[in-house]
Amino acid sequence: MAATQTIQVPHLGGVKAGYAFANDRYEPSKPTCVLINSMCMTVSLYHDQFKCKALTDVMNLLAIEPLGHGSTSCATEHFTYWDSAIVALQVMDHFGIQKAFALGTSQGGWIVTRMALLAPDRILGLMPLGTSMDYESSDSRSKGCWDPAAHLTPFFEKWSTPTATPDFIVDDVWCGLVGGIGFGAGATAERSEFWTTTLKEVYKGDEGRKKVRMALACLLSRDGLLLRLGDIKCPVYWLQGTDDTPFGKVVPTEQIARFTSSKEAKLVFIEGGAHYLNVTNPQEVNDALLEMVTKYQ
Repeated sequence: MAATQTIQVPHLGGVKAGYAFANDRYEPSKPTCVLINSMCMTVSLYHDQFKCKALTDVMNLLAIEPLGHGSTSCATEHFTYWDSAIVALQVMDHFGIQKAFALGTSQGGWIVTRMALLAPDRILGLMPLGTSMDYESSDSRSKGCWDPAAHLTPFFEKWSTPTATPDFIVDDVWCGLVGGIGFGAGATAERSEFWTTTLKEVYKGDEGRKKVRMALACLLSRDGLLLRLGDIKCPVYWLQGTDDTPFGKVVPTEQIARFTSSKEAKLVFIEGGAHYLNVTNPQEVNDALLEMVTKYQ
């Protein structure tokens, strides 16, 4: 399901941002970690983190749905990952959270890194999961990363129409693609059913079509961050599954070395982990997050 709670923030003429706190509360005495979900997922992606008492005893967990996702909507049809980073920072503002750690899965990794670039004094540590800091360049593709344009552009073209589509509903092919790439061997009938139901609820009607179309446009046209990574000073704990289909192992190994100004930058491969690593390997992710927050809070 998508977030059941939203707040209004000012970016882009007004954004209604979907969010969820673990245990439905924010405790100012504890450090906070912001969680940003992967493509077409929602705050529900972080179910295993929200239910982990070892984490919630120590920190607040605040999941935020980026633009084009879940219950988040805005006054303008067009936006980028930089906009989603600004929205997440403004959600922090709303709750009086001056500083936070930030964890992002897949595209969430690109977004939280942008948060650290835009507000270096506010992000205490980064945990990218199953991601890449480049765009889908020819260099990254030559090193085993996927080519989303070849596979996903037909969806964008199908969803692009000047005619209103009140009966639109995202199809089973897209739902299966999102889940298959993300969960890999960790896909189950229960997960597939849950996320198919969720996606069909979020992406329906004319607004739903526009929403998923622009979410995909962000993916297909995003800018890379390689030249900017040396400006990040906070610690970076990057976790990557050995069975990550989109980004593999070569590119993360090269890119972690670009965090030259970080207090600590390390890459850990999780054996058998798939793309949505916090779901397929929650214990390893939870342990690493607890380590980072405990060390750098």
